[in-house]
Amino acid sequence: MSDSIRALVALGNPGADHASDRHNVGFWLADRLAERWRLSFSPERKFKGELARYGSGDASVWLLKPTTFMNRSGDAAQPLCAFHKIPPESVLVVHDELDLPAGTARFKQSGGHGGHNGLRDITRVIGTQYKRLRIGIGHPGDRSLVLSYVLGTPSSDDRIAIDNAIDAGIDAFELALDKGWDHGAQRLNSRKAPASD
Repeated sequence: MSDSIRALVALGNPGADHASDRHNVGFWLADRLAERWRLSFSPERKFKGELARYGSGDASVWLLKPTTFMNRSGDAAQPLCAFHKIPPESVLVVHDELDLPAGTARFKQSGGHGGHNGLRDITRVIGTQYKRLRIGIGHPGDRSLVLSYVLGTPSSDDRIAIDNAIDAGIDAFELALDKGWDHGAQRLNSRKAPASD
């Protein structure tokens, strides 16, 4: 693998009550990726999450779904990175993105947290230099509605669009692992955004 991504940290909230929330898009992607790679997640207490491993040795890619709540995601990411000596720039965090329409997926290299509580907490413990895979969920149009929106279930049309974005994100992630980050980013970030109604 020519790229340095060694960990994919998927953001979401644990428990069946949150499984269909827009905020759990990161978990949806991690589950889809694990299915594609024929991996199973196992609880890992020292990393406060569910963990799966792809590959072996220095070529391993760790998939982590924190079992903390979203605003404590760093409590899972930090021990994983510390134990396996994974630098922030080798971490890809997958998260829901209000500023992108449902069905859009984009890679981003470092940056701020943009008000996302999961990113804010990861930034707290490993800094800003990690990579991101942003999966668009759209915006409710009013800031006061954001909390109920991200903790709500997308419409059937939006869910189909999000699932398509997840598949595109996984394809680009695999390309990034095989050919390098720039190749994966070019493919994903040039993907045409879905048409809005």
